[in-house]
Amino acid sequence: MHHVRFRDPAGAVRQGEWHGDSVSFGGETYALDEVDVLPPCEPTKIVCIGRNYAKHAEERNEDVPDRPLLFLKPPNAVAGHGDTVTLPAGKENVEHEAELAVVIGEQCRNVAVEDAEDVIAGYTVMNDVSNRDDQDVETNWVRGKAFDGAAPLGPVLADPEHLPEDASVSLRVNGETRQDSSIEHLIFSIPELIAEITTYLTLEPGDVISTGTPEGVGPLEDGDHVEVEVEGVGVLEHDVRQD
Repeated sequence: MHHVRFRDPAGAVRQGEWHGDSVSFGGETYALDEVDVLPPCEPTKIVCIGRNYAKHAEERNEDVPDRPLLFLKPPNAVAGHGDTVTLPAGKENVEHEAELAVVIGEQCRNVAVEDAEDVIAGYTVMNDVSNRDDQDVETNWVRGKAFDGAAPLGPVLADPEHLPEDASVSLRVNGETRQDSSIEHLIFSIPELIAEITTYLTLEPGDVISTGTPEGVGPLEDGDHVEVEVEGVGVLEHDVRQD
């Protein structure tokens, strides 16, 4: 099943089912233009993985890490399907990063690799919007990665069985394909990521692990329309505005 959070015409927030061109809850079905699609979860934190595809590390002229490279995005970074992301003012190089995102289903710590699938609620799609102007000159990446709206997420939470082992990850800007790869090229697997992260911190229900982006990252500009697609999960769409 593909689950969706949405605000219905009466303003109530619902947890329903996604049908592609409509959503449903409690016997009622609504067209997408009748509702506001919300992010599929409300994370206390998003744990992101840097350089988890070798070709992306190469295009950034950086080495592949010998252990998962971790950084955080806070809740203020979350944006939803159909939202307009405002890019940081005065920045010349803000880029897209298409990513498969894992949604955690239960509070967990010190999870073994072989038990990792037990704590996964499902999968969604994320765009790790990145302000390179600041990322490339700072070490903590707060300005580069944690600004408001820097983590568009959605549109659905797909049950784990919907994700193929070699699911494609792609991104289009104004209909032009910029990124096109597969999770089979992940350097560190999803169970390895969960085990590594939970060695250091507790994950809560609804928390997100964004698994890294493949090669093909590129600039975003005022008025761009972005589509991020993960096979078996869905297509996240959002617009971009530059103040």
